[in-house]
Amino acid sequence: MSAKNPLALREEDLKLLLTAKSHIGTKNVDPQLNRYIWRRRNDGVHLINLGKTWEKLQLAARVIVAIENPEDVIAISGRPYGQRAVFKFAQYTGSSYIGTRYTPGTLTNQTQKRFLEPRLLIVTDPIVDHQPVKEASFMNIPTIAFASTDAPLTNVDIAIPCNNKGRHSIALLWWLLAREVQRLRGVLSRAEPWSVKVDLFMYREPEDVEKAKEAEATTESTETVSAGGATGQVEQQALQEIAAQGGSTEWGADEAEPTGQTWEPSQQ
Repeated sequence: MSAKNPLALREEDLKLLLTAKSHIGTKNVDPQLNRYIWRRRNDGVHLINLGKTWEKLQLAARVIVAIENPEDVIAISGRPYGQRAVFKFAQYTGSSYIGTRYTPGTLTNQTQKRFLEPRLLIVTDPIVDHQPVKEASFMNIPTIAFASTDAPLTNVDIAIPCNNKGRHSIALLWWLLAREVQRLRGVLSRAEPWSVKVDLFMYREPEDVEKAKEAEATTESTETVSAGGATGQVEQQALQEIAAQGGSTEWGADEAEPTGQTWEPSQQ
């Protein structure tokens, strides 16, 4: 976290990782992930060293930038929490993505309509995305994976130790990786923050989206009713002023007849 090294983990990024609970692992540990463990809590949950996580993020970003054609990089997420994140990652980095159910044989069966030949594979979870990881090993495709403490690293070339089960952690890690790729390409400056918010990478429950729409509709209807009520008050006030001046309070009413004396000729 030294200020002299521009690639070092900054304090604001560390706070984001801690807030998203990216350091929370599981109670089980794969032997190949022991070197990324910082300590173990009293309840048995292992905590990940975020310094190692940041180093692996930097390494993964350098590998992605080394691919000349960004479309040759494919991001996959079989976990629902990461489907929106891989879509946004592909949008800002120009890579390909698969955010739905993975079809077996996409990387190995050339007769498929959606047959792909990427040069690099990025997965959200080696356990959920075990099929594309296995097929990538058959085709000699390097694989980058976000791995929790219990994830098997078989056929994984670069493992980014992190919490890949929480939706906030998944969104933040894909956001950090996309930002680092943009910085290494020279699109973004390290002196300025990225204008894209982490919320765009975050998974949203369908129920939450519906509630937000209902809240917006309720707010609009309330504003309409209040505006109509204000208009009615103005009209009522105008009618009261007319009545006070001696006029009629009903629209279209006949004018009042004069009440003065009528002249009649005198009889002699």
